[in-house]
Amino acid sequence: MTAQPTFIQRQLARVSKVEPQEATAVLAAFFLFFFVLGSYFAVRPVRETIGTILGRTYVADLWLYTAIFSIAIVPIYGWLVGQVRRSILLPCIYGFTAVVMVAIGISLSADETNKPVGAFFYVFISVLNLMLVSVFWSFLLEMFSSEQTKRLFGFIAAGGTLGALVGPLMTRLLAESIGNSGILYVGAAGFVGAILCQRILLGIWQPKETAAAAGQKPDRGVGGNPFSGITIVLKSPYLLGIASFVVLLSIANTILYFEQLRIVEETFKETSRRTEVFANIDFIVQSLTIFTQFFLTGRIASIFGVRALLTFLPIAMVIGFLVLAVSPVFAVLAVVFVLRRWGEYAFIRPGREMLFSRLDTETKYKAKNFIDVPVYRAADYVGAQAKTAIEVVGMAPSVALVIGAAMAALWAFNGWMLGKKHDGPVPPAGRH
Repeated sequence: MTAQPTFIQRQLARVSKVEPQEATAVLAAFFLFFFVLGSYFAVRPVRETIGTILGRTYVADLWLYTAIFSIAIVPIYGWLVGQVRRSILLPCIYGFTAVVMVAIGISLSADETNKPVGAFFYVFISVLNLMLVSVFWSFLLEMFSSEQTKRLFGFIAAGGTLGALVGPLMTRLLAESIGNSGILYVGAAGFVGAILCQRILLGIWQPKETAAAAGQKPDRGVGGNPFSGITIVLKSPYLLGIASFVVLLSIANTILYFEQLRIVEETFKETSRRTEVFANIDFIVQSLTIFTQFFLTGRIASIFGVRALLTFLPIAMVIGFLVLAVSPVFAVLAVVFVLRRWGEYAFIRPGREMLFSRLDTETKYKAKNFIDVPVYRAADYVGAQAKTAIEVVGMAPSVALVIGAAMAALWAFNGWMLGKKHDGPVPPAGRH
């Protein structure tokens, strides 16, 4: 006799197309991402505070180190993935993060102005941001099948969005009473919670498309050399397409980001008012995102395919850039900026992760991490330098926005082609 679905299972099936037998595993993944992003966003305000102590010039120099370490971490992570079982490696990454946060918290409690410690923490948390998200999705790609990623990744991503809301709220409520070092201890505790969720998920869920089914031993080091993530990307047109997608995404975002700084600075003279505006935008974005991830992302991917997730935002951004070029006022900027961030979190991020679902384990960990961290950071740098060059030669801000529209058009075409390849009956070119 088949057991009847519980109330929670019925609700998950109704709102997010989660099948009853998947419910417990999906909830474990949901809270795993909640703890990962919640812990990061709880300690990020501490990074910004340390940045004000270090000074803008010093922080500008630290971005160079951030880029260097983002590149240097690729072979280190590649070697670890190649040699160590994932069920051991991934909890160790979260555990290492927690230990480092506790150590920094102890140091800052003794001397909050300690520049070497502050600089280390600033670079550490900046590199960690992309790294932790990449590792999380690599793990989830191994746990769920390609079909499941379309239905489930939107809902699971909502766990991270909820963490991004709760983490800063906890910091706001607790910062005065426990100080910056106490916030770091809270972040460390959150990563311990992530380890527990991961152990629960590993204990209750066996992926449908296991490594064993492909003739591999599950949960062992994937082998290969530490730099194979780079070579895998360079040899695969499909993965080069994903890397190009990330580059175009980053450049378009960077152009809009600097335009946002200019318009907000011209519109609001008081810095406190600017902070309030940014906080309001954050709240609107996260609220829209979590609603969409709960109710729409999985359904759109299942019905229309990954290509719909990857092309909606770039097409919208073409229109947004052009409207902003004609009418560069704050009201238009606010709509375009909210649209960009909501679309990225609700559609682009889950869609990007789904692109890897039909590839092999080594690609999901090594090649994906190479694209997610150093390629993304390098694209940030290129976009910032390009925007600066436009300003140096004296071009009008509208020129950068028209260039942004052109980049968004290429981005949309790239996303459509990647989604079409992924959604097709034949596995995408590359390693699989």
